[in-house]
Amino acid sequence: MKNIICSEQPVEEYIITEEPYYLPVGDEVEIYTAAYENNLPINLKGPTGCGKTRFMEYMAYKLKRPLITISCHEDLTASDLIGRFLIKGESTEWNDGPLTKAVRTGAICYLDEFVEARMDTRVVIHPLTDDRRIMPVDKLGIILHAPPEFTLSISYNPGYQSVLKDLKQSTRQRFVAMDFEYPPADLETKIVAHESGIDEETAHTLVEIGQRIRNFKQHGLEEGVSTRLLIYTGMLIHSGIDPKQACRAAMVKPITDDFDLQKSIDEIVSAIVE
Repeated sequence: MKNIICSEQPVEEYIITEEPYYLPVGDEVEIYTAAYENNLPINLKGPTGCGKTRFMEYMAYKLKRPLITISCHEDLTASDLIGRFLIKGESTEWNDGPLTKAVRTGAICYLDEFVEARMDTRVVIHPLTDDRRIMPVDKLGIILHAPPEFTLSISYNPGYQSVLKDLKQSTRQRFVAMDFEYPPADLETKIVAHESGIDEETAHTLVEIGQRIRNFKQHGLEEGVSTRLLIYTGMLIHSGIDPKQACRAAMVKPITDDFDLQKSIDEIVSAIVE
């Protein structure tokens, strides 16, 4: 069989053409830009639904680079990242994985929830995160050198860390780290209103509920209500769903199956929503 190496790497589908809506909370834009200009990999740490992925989309747009996002999971293999040979008729054809495609094209590669990937998969990125900035592709017998435009970013939720799902220091210390939290109430209100289409007064009410529910993290709740869920609630309200029913469907039920916790959160909603 004849091996055919696919050298053309179209990335048009990864280019963000319209500016994503993102409100900076602190100096995250400046830090990411400086890291990018110095070819430093970036680690975004924060709870689920707090805006990490939207931030990455915003930065890709600002930096005018394609954004290739990889959702990590425990079945993700090194071949999934790097690529593999596929049989096409009577020949074999090499297909780049998303990481290889990002290196070849100078894209931003974003590994979302990186700690969910297997340990043997995580080490694949190591040569790209030091001064070598190389990527060995053993199956092709080549070494790719990352262009200056390429950058690597990862994210994960520290609240879900365990002994088995934590970053080793050998990986952790390869990245510039940025902490993300839920936005302050005034910014979160603007975000919820803009993304869901509801008025700011209603959005403020949802944010107030969300902040109170987040306090339950010290009382048995595994994770607080994300900004994403507040937006979902607003969307339901905007579509005509009763506010209390919307809160229950998009805030209360998604975050816990515990009946007592649901009842307590329902009481918060009833006290705030008329």
